[in-house]
Amino acid sequence: MNTCLIVIDAQESFRHRPYFTDTDLPAYLRAQNALIQGCAARGVPVVRVLHSDGPELPENAFAHMSGHVRPLQGLALFEAAATFTKSRHSALVGTGLDVWLTQNGIHRLIISGIRTEQCCETTTRHASDLGWQVDYALDATLTWDMVQPDGEILSAQDIKTRTATVLHGRFATVTTAQQALARLVPEHLLAQAA
Repeated sequence: MNTCLIVIDAQESFRHRPYFTDTDLPAYLRAQNALIQGCAARGVPVVRVLHSDGPELPENAFAHMSGHVRPLQGLALFEAAATFTKSRHSALVGTGLDVWLTQNGIHRLIISGIRTEQCCETTTRHASDLGWQVDYALDATLTWDMVQPDGEILSAQDIKTRTATVLHGRFATVTTAQQALARLVPEHLLAQAA
């Protein structure tokens, strides 16, 4: 086993944030689900990462008490090789994910999930700094428009373009979901090469 797909924060909590719109959701789900199903069909482990932080109150969408810290509706069903819950931006901080990856001989990560510029990008940078090779499946990430410090709107597409620009060739290989799948080397070929 050499590669692992990580699905970060693809959870219902986001539907309960004021910035949530479903404008880009269908395209994201198509790419994310194709990636999940493609990895599962190739025997590549799929890891689920959920985010929970803030006060443990029902009105906090990222608290377990809210009932929203669960897979996003429309996400393909999959049997996770492992599930981790994080409370920081990087999925590698305080979760044990780094230990699991090392113990399972994972050298390459495919990063996907929510949000493009936040937890997905942060995990990518962290993983790269720790020595993992990373494919960042840009179309299998989701984000929303943001308000810049000057009050102007930065579109979700511009955020994705910026993320791709700063990651590619430095912290990751930026791919589409289909390109990430095409880059997978079948396990039997890895065994023959060893």
